Amino acid sequence: MDSSQLLKGVLDLAVLAVLAERDGYGYDVVRRLREGGLEDVGDASVYGTLRRLFKAGALTSYVVASDEGPHRKYYGLNDVGRSLLASSAKTWAAFAATMNDLLEGAS
Repeated sequence: MDSSQLLKGVLDLAVLAVLAERDGYGYDVVRRLREGGLEDVGDASVYGTLRRLFKAGALTSYVVASDEGPHRKYYGLNDVGRSLLASSAKTWAAFAATMNDLLEGAS
């Protein structure tokens, strides 16, 4: 099965979960997702997801000066983002439980 299609469906949830731990800038979020097991996540996909979630009102952003290069734009969850995370996590849990039940019946 092509995991990239699965990743597309859950990238919003994964990004929200990472930002629930602590705020982060684009590449930091990519790194944390990869460390969390999503090795195939693409930089452009994550940056696009951050921009889209910000435009949707689910994230806050602020700029922090960096001694190592350009300023970094950090993202964090706001109340809308926390609510979206909670509802998406609930949806994911129900879906995963259904799939687990179907797979158990198949074996």
